[in-house]
Amino acid sequence: MRLTREQAARNREAIVETAARVFRARGIDGVGLADLMKEAGFTHGGFYNHFESKEALAAEACGAAFARAVGGLRAVLEAAGPEAGRLLADTLQGYLSPAHRDAGDGGCPTAAMVSDAARQGEPVQAAFADGIEGYLALLAGTFAAGSPDAAVRTAARERAVSVLSGIIGALVLSRAVARANPALSDEILAVGRRRLSD
Repeated sequence: MRLTREQAARNREAIVETAARVFRARGIDGVGLADLMKEAGFTHGGFYNHFESKEALAAEACGAAFARAVGGLRAVLEAAGPEAGRLLADTLQGYLSPAHRDAGDGGCPTAAMVSDAARQGEPVQAAFADGIEGYLALLAGTFAAGSPDAAVRTAARERAVSVLSGIIGALVLSRAVARANPALSDEILAVGRRRLSD
């Protein structure tokens, strides 16, 4: 029985969503296609009906994970209106929480896939770079609060790069030591949260 285009599109979307979650949890190189397809509810043989390679899937999954994360944050900030700055500050504090640290498969794609992206080819790195640019534009826009002044926008972009680098670094480090040294992991998160308030 042949699949309709709509069903084929839904199947592809399910594979991409599963890959985005599994790649965040286990890494791109940490899961084979057969296991990934099984987790998505499909046979390994059907993979090539949707993607030309694992790299193509990884790039699409990375892009989809960022689109969801950045789009979700953008929607929340836009709905907050004049309270967007305060809400962003609260969100960044929550980013450096033990709950987020422990949610590797559903958390931020930046922290979960940063090491993987560095080891992948250009398609995955390009999707990752686009995601980072999405976050930076959103943060800088919120920090600049719509100012048309070029100096304000430049300072907001620099602050966005600094904040994003800081929270990602803190989250990645806290995850790296969480099981071996929980106190150190918590300290890294706590210091990161305090630095955001400086």
